Amino acid sequence: SYNPKEGTVKGNDKIIATLNDLLSDELTAINQYWVHAEMCSNWGYERLHEGAEKRALEEMKHAEMLIERIIFLDGKPVVSNLKGIHIGGEVETQHKNDLAAEEGAVVGYNAGVAQARDLGDNGTRELLESILKDEEEHLDWLEAQLDQIGQMGIQNYLAQQLDEGED
Repeated sequence: SYNPKEGTVKGNDKIIATLNDLLSDELTAINQYWVHAEMCSNWGYERLHEGAEKRALEEMKHAEMLIERIIFLDGKPVVSNLKGIHIGGEVETQHKNDLAAEEGAVVGYNAGVAQARDLGDNGTRELLESILKDEEEHLDWLEAQLDQIGQMGIQNYLAQQLDEGED
């Protein structure tokens, strides 16, 4: 029987499931980064607060783009599935937990890009590639922070994260 969606990507359950899984990752990251941002603010580490808040806002934009794409593909966005949120009790643990989240995101987006390419869905592939680039930048920033902690020690690192006005 004729299926008007056959041969098109709209309504493809596999890509919609992938997009919803990536959406879950983004929604989880938003919550984790937002809590870390507020903890850093409470501790007076204004630079870290701003950095984590900026990452949370970027992940919100990613979630919005994924939701738009899922709807465009005639899918139903699932916004109620959060994965494990890993809150760090101190800055270095926060960075390590956020790094693990970003590493998972990079793996997920690379798999999504490959899947979209295999399905001939260039619109989704381009979207996922653009988000992947952002996630790689987040990963790079977090790796640099952990390198700095390793090189200068946590006390010196944290002293640099204070608000300029408090020097």
